[in-house]
Amino acid sequence: MTDPASPGGPVSPTAASPAASSAGASSPAASSAGASSPAASSPAASSPAAASPAASSAGAASPAFEASHDAVHVIATREEYLDAVAAIAAGHGPVAVDAERASGYRYSQRAYLIQVFRRGAGAFLFDPIPIGDFSELQDAIVDEEWLFHAASQDLPCLQEVGLVPTRIFDTELGARIAGFPRVGLGAVVEQLLGITLAKAHSAADWSTRPLPQSWLVYAALDVELLPDLRDALAATLEEAGKSRIAEEEFAAVLTRAPKPPKAEPWRRLSGMHALRGTRALAIARALWTARDAYARETDIAPGRTIPDSAIVAAAAANPASKGELSGVKAFTGRASRSELDRWWAAVEDGRTTEDLPRLRGTGEATLPPPRAWADRNPAADRRYKAARAAVVQRAEELDLPVENLLTPDTLRTVSWEPPAPIATETVGAVLAAHDARPWQVEETASIIAHAFVAAAQEPAAESNTES
Repeated sequence: MTDPASPGGPVSPTAASPAASSAGASSPAASSAGASSPAASSPAASSPAAASPAASSAGAASPAFEASHDAVHVIATREEYLDAVAAIAAGHGPVAVDAERASGYRYSQRAYLIQVFRRGAGAFLFDPIPIGDFSELQDAIVDEEWLFHAASQDLPCLQEVGLVPTRIFDTELGARIAGFPRVGLGAVVEQLLGITLAKAHSAADWSTRPLPQSWLVYAALDVELLPDLRDALAATLEEAGKSRIAEEEFAAVLTRAPKPPKAEPWRRLSGMHALRGTRALAIARALWTARDAYARETDIAPGRTIPDSAIVAAAAANPASKGELSGVKAFTGRASRSELDRWWAAVEDGRTTEDLPRLRGTGEATLPPPRAWADRNPAADRRYKAARAAVVQRAEELDLPVENLLTPDTLRTVSWEPPAPIATETVGAVLAAHDARPWQVEETASIIAHAFVAAAQEPAAESNTES
């Protein structure tokens, strides 16, 4: 077992109990607010209260926890940013990182606020737009363990500003592996640290300037609590014998390839099923394309210009003039009238194009839904049902969500077209080729192979019974 502040394994608990450290005056988080803290004298730092957030709770939940937090300052100049980087570099232990976007408000998924906390340094909230280049921070913490809650949500926008971790501990993913019933940050913090957090600003428009102080406190707490949470969760995983599982899953987050873009994203419009005929589909496609271009140009979420329902209504109406388009009652939205010329041009394009879409999309190369397997591939259906039951049982034994033991897509793929011959080794090779981690292969390859063999014997057994 190694101290998490050391460069040891990413899921090693500390020698002392996390609960004990959070209640004592020597709590690592508490020291970040002390007079000797590099961040304490810096106006750039948002230091926690005189004791750490965990220390102030002493194991008891407090509905007004955020109200006791110190005022939070946002770093928006290069000079303050460089001072903060120096303080963070002088801190110790893993580095907690979070980012806030404006999903649902803006077209881009860029970060509008980046939060960093490190024991011995304090919490720092950066406005990435005026700061721009984060290479100094990257250089200062690249070799450290970075702490996240749901890292996959933040990694893309952090990468845009040059912040790329090499080693992480994800408390959301760790909570799933530990078998927690709820894995949101508030739920995990309450379960392990006894602190109740208000999550009132999780869906806020973080592109707002200036950011309200209550939002900034919320953002600071998102990182201030992560080191204590990491320690408590690491201890839980170690006790459950799941440290290796967590290590492999955390590493996989960093190497997972992004999903390829949809071939025909316009077909995902809500209400598309109500459209009849290829001409209506062509109008919907043209309006979706025009809306996407306008949303990208203005950095506004597409649904905040004209909603899906407006596009579908216009496509169904097939208006013959701009006036008729304007008269479509359901053609609403903030930009429905201010950009009417743009929308009418799209409708005209859809009404006149000879490149008509298919009634049904070609879609990506996917397997048929399992409910159709009994008719289309009975042998695969038997394999899948037998293997699914075995994997579900193993997940229950390990106290893991079944999708974390093996993704449904992977199980369906190997069930539809199994290797030949069917054996633990050949099934394991297929699983690994579909990005199953070594621990997943070890836990599932044998039971899947046995399930496939048993499923293949079912028809013969039924035939013998009938005879």
